[in-house]
Amino acid sequence: MNLIECRKLKINHQPGLNFEISPESDGEIKKRLEIEKILQQSTDQYLDLSKLRYLAVSSYGLVTDDLRRILWPQLAGVDSALLERAPSLDELQGHPEYNQVLLDVNRSLKRFPPGIPYEQRIALQDQLTVLILRVMRKYSNLRYYQGYHDVAVTFLLVGGEEVAYAIMKQLSTTHFSECMQETMEATQRRLMFIWPIVNFENPKLFEFLQRSAVGTLFALPWYLTWFGHSLNSYKTVVRIYDYFLASPMYAPIFVTAAILLYRADEIMLEDCDMASVHCVLSQLPEDLPFEELLTFSSKLYDTYSLTVIENEVEQLLHKEKEQRRLEEMVILERRKKQLARASAAIGKSRLSQWLPILLTPKSVIVTTAASIVVGCCAYYYKNQYLAAGIS
Repeated sequence: MNLIECRKLKINHQPGLNFEISPESDGEIKKRLEIEKILQQSTDQYLDLSKLRYLAVSSYGLVTDDLRRILWPQLAGVDSALLERAPSLDELQGHPEYNQVLLDVNRSLKRFPPGIPYEQRIALQDQLTVLILRVMRKYSNLRYYQGYHDVAVTFLLVGGEEVAYAIMKQLSTTHFSECMQETMEATQRRLMFIWPIVNFENPKLFEFLQRSAVGTLFALPWYLTWFGHSLNSYKTVVRIYDYFLASPMYAPIFVTAAILLYRADEIMLEDCDMASVHCVLSQLPEDLPFEELLTFSSKLYDTYSLTVIENEVEQLLHKEKEQRRLEEMVILERRKKQLARASAAIGKSRLSQWLPILLTPKSVIVTTAASIVVGCCAYYYKNQYLAAGIS
């Protein structure tokens, strides 16, 4: 399967988000009751931040959307008592990003719960558009990117329009700030952090991925949307958002590395070429054990410092730059040889065209006669010089 076929497969088989509510497991019930008890004992339902982060990161996260509606703003550093009134959509239609945002929002129907009334869905889409444009208007130095709406819609569905805006406003200047620059250069560099982590843990997998030249494009939607665009289970998406809100801003990099390491055997069964490897990586299996992966991700973060990873990335970038330089030299040398061969072929072709013209019977007679005359003149003048005593 080539890369184009892989992309077609991905587009044609992108299912809607599954909002099915499954019964709580014993572990989820225990976790929910624990959080509810802590909230009842707290003042104004505000929790100690370190305790709250532990609850969000540990198994099952914050469990329910009712609890997330209370605790997500706290994790994001948002004061729910200071929420701003949302402007109307008409007030924002003049924004430069309006058309692109509207286009993306209209294409995001699969991210909304199925079966909701048409009027409610339209209202949610309008709220999502307003939410995004408000952030863009607030921070004119930031640039909207495709995938930003996947993040915003998750917060909208859980917290409502005003809470979602407050959270997105905060995250846009922290966790997503690199993604919202004029170019994706900083984001592409950040994705390179995946490779040292994989190399430290599984050098064979790292070597295989490097040899395939797969790059990091497969992980771009994961990083830009906190996996919101790539996962099909709403329950899994909000669980991961619990984790990311409570974790350092580069946690998605470590989760990505954890997924690659978990799937190492499966990946290395593929042909070692870019198309095959990209295709298998870009399709996230629905049965990934995310609780296990999030725990592994935290372990990776505690094990490898960002400074060490940064140094490794510098070496990788230098190696890639040197490799590109050598490849360019080979290409240049090949072109020189091709040009030389072409010039020689043209010269030979021209000579073969002129020789029949130059070597006619008449030209041969003229050339021979001229040679005889020159020879006679040379003999005569030599004898004259010898007679005069000149040697």
